[in-house]
Amino acid sequence: MCPHCRAFITTRDKVCPYCNEVVGPRAIDRRSPGAILGGLIPHARFTTVVILILNFGLYLATALFSMRAGNGGGFLDIDGQTLLAFGAKLRYHGTMFMGQWWRLVTAGFLHGGLLHIAMNSWVLFDLGAQVEEVYGTPRMIVFYFAGTVAGFYASTWWSPALSVGASAGLFGLIGAMIALGVGNRHPLGSAIRSHYIRWTVYMLIFGLLPGIRVDNAAHIGGLAAGFGLGYLADLPRIETSPREMFWRLAAWASVFLTAFSFLKMFLWFSARAQ
Repeated sequence: MCPHCRAFITTRDKVCPYCNEVVGPRAIDRRSPGAILGGLIPHARFTTVVILILNFGLYLATALFSMRAGNGGGFLDIDGQTLLAFGAKLRYHGTMFMGQWWRLVTAGFLHGGLLHIAMNSWVLFDLGAQVEEVYGTPRMIVFYFAGTVAGFYASTWWSPALSVGASAGLFGLIGAMIALGVGNRHPLGSAIRSHYIRWTVYMLIFGLLPGIRVDNAAHIGGLAAGFGLGYLADLPRIETSPREMFWRLAAWASVFLTAFSFLKMFLWFSARAQ
């Protein structure tokens, strides 16, 4: 059925023959993506996999840099100086950033150890695919980006300590899923809301355990940003509508700002190494 004029059309039609509206992929096709690696990764989405690859690539780079610098942690644990050089969040001498705002972005793609990145990747593998399937790729990118920035901004206000990790962006995705449950009065919405609220409570309590170094300020900031955007976003509609064009532009802006932040990090790193 055409989403614009509601006329019945065939599954092969890319443009509605009655109203000339461009027809997007069917819901069943969006919710049943093609398998990756011959079915080895059956439900993963492209954007989620790209973020995972970027995270692991940066972890490998920081591990090699740390080992070459003679730090004892090796591949299992990354030292603070290496993380700082690659863009970790840190509040300088009582000021917010000293012009290094890009750390709000780059910190979300760094990890302090092998267990750290393994846990975050496990959550992202499932959660990212779910959010991308429900909200679509543009919204998922914006939620993840906004959660990362808002999370590390809250972390910077709360504590001057060095902080890294994808969990701020992950809490942005969790917040968006909670917003979906809040905005949906159907019993399914209630189940979604309860499920992700439990996730949130468990993860925040875990961060309060003694001896556990978890940045709950970043988690809460990411959660708030994801919930706010998710509540306003609504689910995808007609692909050519102004609303969908806005989210595509916002997603491209998020990608551009992420790339620009890493460029700023590289230039700062290069100047510091000279």
